[in-house]
Amino acid sequence: MSKTYLVDANYRFIAANQEVNTRIAQRQQALALYVSLMLSLLAALVALRPTTGMKEPPIEWLTLGFPVSSICFAFLNYKAERAISNLRAFLSVLERLENAHETLPSYNTDPRWSNNANQARRFHDYTAVLLVAGGNAAGLGAAFSIYPQRLTDAPLFLYIAIFLALISMVILILTPKWSYQVHVECD
Repeated sequence: MSKTYLVDANYRFIAANQEVNTRIAQRQQALALYVSLMLSLLAALVALRPTTGMKEPPIEWLTLGFPVSSICFAFLNYKAERAISNLRAFLSVLERLENAHETLPSYNTDPRWSNNANQARRFHDYTAVLLVAGGNAAGLGAAFSIYPQRLTDAPLFLYIAIFLALISMVILILTPKWSYQVHVECD
């Protein structure tokens, strides 16, 4: 005799909601990691500043660390946003079981709640864009200020760094496009 055990919708909802909170925490941790990387790269750039009689280090490669970190951060931010959106869509389906959304408040199904949540989370996106812009401006600006001749002699590194930094900012600016949106139709 085999028994079939079904997981109750409440347990599925709780598990998915906990996963949303975990993804939000990971998104915040990625932001903290990015800030730490930017500060570390900036510190390394300044610490490697040439002194009299010392050969200049290959700073061109270090300058690429700023935009590469930014691209990685943008990808992590994208991944978290997509995961959160997918989980919230799942939660919305659970909220609509047996038309429960018509009698109970439904955070993921009612646009009043969902849209407000998305608008509040936009401040994370604004912060991310400003940090990427500021981090790359500070890092690349310091590199150019400390090593003007090196970057003038090898401008390709600077152009690639600027290009990658801009791509990461575009990804972060577009992040709201991938945010969860309420779908009114019932599955």
